[in-house]
Amino acid sequence: MTYTRVELMEMTTFQLRNICYKEKLITGLINTLTRDELIEKILRYRGAEEHLLIKEKQDGGFERVEEALQKYLKTPLSENGDIKIPAKMNLYKGMKIDKPDQYLIESGGYLVESNVMLVNEHMELCGILNIVKDDEKANCYYLVADQALGIRETKNKNYSFIFLRKQDSEYIYKTYYQETPLPPTNLNYYKVPIQDLEMKQLETTNAILAIDFGTTNTTAGVFLDSDYVSSPCSHDLLNKRIELNNINFVQFPDTLHQNEWIEVVPTVVAVADCSSVDHVSYHFGYEALKVMKKNSYTSLATKFQGIKRWVSNYSKLEEIMDANGNTAVIPRSQILREFLLYIIHMAEHQFKCRFKHLHISSPVKLKTQFLEMFQAILPEYQIEIEHSLDEGMAVLYNTIANQIENQSFMDGKEYKALVIDCGGGTTDLSSCKFRIEDGHISYKIDIHTTYENGDTNFGGNNITYRIFQFMKIVFANYYSRGKNAYDIDTLIDIPGKDIYRYVDDYGVEAVYQQFEKAFKDAESIIPTRFKEYENRTRDEYLRVRNNHYFLWEMAEEMKKEFFRKTGILRSRFYSDSEIQQESDLNITTVDRWCLSLLENQQFKDVYDYPNVYFNIKEINHLIKADIYDIVREFLESFYESGMLSEYSIIKLTGQSCKIDAFREALKEFVPGRSIEFRQKAENVGKVAELKLACLRGALRYLNAKKIGMIETKVTNDAPIVPYTVSAYTHNRQEKLLISSLERLNQIHGTISRPWGVTEVEFFLTGSDHHTAHKYTYINRQEDFVPVLYESIASYYFDKIPQDETDSIVNGEIKFFVFASEDHWGFHVVPVARKEEQLLIGNKEFFAFETDLSELDFFDGLK
Repeated sequence: MTYTRVELMEMTTFQLRNICYKEKLITGLINTLTRDELIEKILRYRGAEEHLLIKEKQDGGFERVEEALQKYLKTPLSENGDIKIPAKMNLYKGMKIDKPDQYLIESGGYLVESNVMLVNEHMELCGILNIVKDDEKANCYYLVADQALGIRETKNKNYSFIFLRKQDSEYIYKTYYQETPLPPTNLNYYKVPIQDLEMKQLETTNAILAIDFGTTNTTAGVFLDSDYVSSPCSHDLLNKRIELNNINFVQFPDTLHQNEWIEVVPTVVAVADCSSVDHVSYHFGYEALKVMKKNSYTSLATKFQGIKRWVSNYSKLEEIMDANGNTAVIPRSQILREFLLYIIHMAEHQFKCRFKHLHISSPVKLKTQFLEMFQAILPEYQIEIEHSLDEGMAVLYNTIANQIENQSFMDGKEYKALVIDCGGGTTDLSSCKFRIEDGHISYKIDIHTTYENGDTNFGGNNITYRIFQFMKIVFANYYSRGKNAYDIDTLIDIPGKDIYRYVDDYGVEAVYQQFEKAFKDAESIIPTRFKEYENRTRDEYLRVRNNHYFLWEMAEEMKKEFFRKTGILRSRFYSDSEIQQESDLNITTVDRWCLSLLENQQFKDVYDYPNVYFNIKEINHLIKADIYDIVREFLESFYESGMLSEYSIIKLTGQSCKIDAFREALKEFVPGRSIEFRQKAENVGKVAELKLACLRGALRYLNAKKIGMIETKVTNDAPIVPYTVSAYTHNRQEKLLISSLERLNQIHGTISRPWGVTEVEFFLTGSDHHTAHKYTYINRQEDFVPVLYESIASYYFDKIPQDETDSIVNGEIKFFVFASEDHWGFHVVPVARKEEQLLIGNKEFFAFETDLSELDFFDGLK
């Protein structure tokens, strides 16, 4: 591998020594060199050639370059260097150009990565671009340009490209960024006329951009009619980047893995620069993960994962920091807005249009809160409200659309379906009843959908965490005990066929008892709980944090490989993927192996890759109990009551559901044939079809509504609440106000206090019977206003019955606690009587899940 000076300057001494070890630079290891000496040593033997490319806008730079071209562009090089450029180009103002645009430049070997000038016949500068080497083809480059640099249109339309030698390109670079004049020079150049260059403004489209905003990953797409804009980009149509009259998914640059473009992006935000509170910049998705990884997870910059959980508290302030130590305090809404704008801008770049209509799917139980949040943080966009689908409903419509397409439904017959959506951070269960009628002018679809149950603490991250734990135990054993492998059966000593019954009898915690103990013991060898090192030295803290994120990333990578490719049975880590020979073995390439071990209270670096193989049977045995437990939690009551047999479709969706262990666990309750689980063979690749099912369903629904193919009547029945809400009376007797597993529209309760009370505590209890949260209602006497019962009834209908208010005595406040169908939480309304006058106080809403989950895998305590 080769390294640039900029890359090396961002690395720690530990990482630099690691490179010397990996690249076998002996002089960097046998001598005790300083950090600067290590950098020079690596550059001497493994330095990459650096090219100075104009990428970021500098005030006055454009004018200085134009002046330099007109003064010094004197020497044309002969024969145009065999440079071949595209026959036609479409450049859009305010829009960047990058590799997927596929504007390819071929040369006879005369070009290097450099700056390229776009000029007209009078040598007026119209744009500055770069050419970047295409690794897949020899002597081939592609054009790139940042949107901030801008393209300038002139009256003269006879355009040409000016290609420069390396030293001349660097002169232009310095001219652009240096305000002090450079000495005169003679610029050598190739001038290549452009046959057809069209500069366009982006057109606003009426097409709806659909976004599936996930806890771990996000996807986006749009159905493009042939007339979505007046003249679609012909270059993109020919390259099949845009398909008219079809669903198009937005692709994102996966800079972590060989610069692939992929239809899913991690929901991760990292702070890039917050030196100015008014202009905070961020890294998103793969770029955020790459920045974290590049610095070996030791960067001071704040990063956010799982921002979807903020819905109930999106106005809360967060203190952020960039890599240089600058700090700022900003609302969560700004971070959410910037992430969603990144998704929208990526879509606008790919489809060459401006979007104003958005459909953003959300969990059924929180649909109202999510739609309110999206409207608040994206006020300039029209968020689809009337025809918006929740995630479960979108997945179900995908199945309904398939039935209509294949004519595989019985006219007027009622179908029942269960949708289990296991995403990255949460799992939800929805039930649906639907009927399809082939009407006179359209298909009439009647759908009743209900949120049945959910677990905000179980998702794909839990599976990654189990692998993370297992990996830590195995590596700790490998480095400390003579390099022997650790057998999964010593950690979970229950035979695979008995695990389900063991969970039934003793609970899931009992299965992992020995495993958790071994994980706890491994902390003394490979520490990962970096929160507990905040009072230690910076070096110790950063080493432990690096251990955590390094192991987490490898666990995530291994999980994806095992559950993406059916032929992979074993996996290991090494520096070079080319040693792979056996077809059943996956080598996960790790550029820099960097773990810190604790020995006699001192940290020690390890560079050697562990000679350890992980196999699919171990991983399945490891996660079997967790997955069975979540399936059992959802389906046991349906199974025992006999209701499960009424469902003709059980639909699994979400990336985590592609794991076979889900299907195996479901077979305990339902016959395998009624589970809709199969992935289409052509889609078993980079992104699972299960991840795209929600997005595909939403887009098919919106398009069918638009063209009048369907008429739908959607009824969201009141969801079942898996929580109880209680309060204590004055003599510490617990009083139940909201009962678990009741419908949201049927529940209400009351608790009384004397007139002078200032605080009332309410307790939320989950299905595990542990108190999940305590809420405090602040009671202010000045907020109470006189009221008649008729006025209360007009607002609260049956939530505050008259016989309850009639029984309030003088000096008593009765706190009415009730839930509402469209909000996932409960309301508290105080009603009092004073001197025979009825008074009412402020209504306050408390969300059932403040941050959607109490479980955080990145809190530094794992």
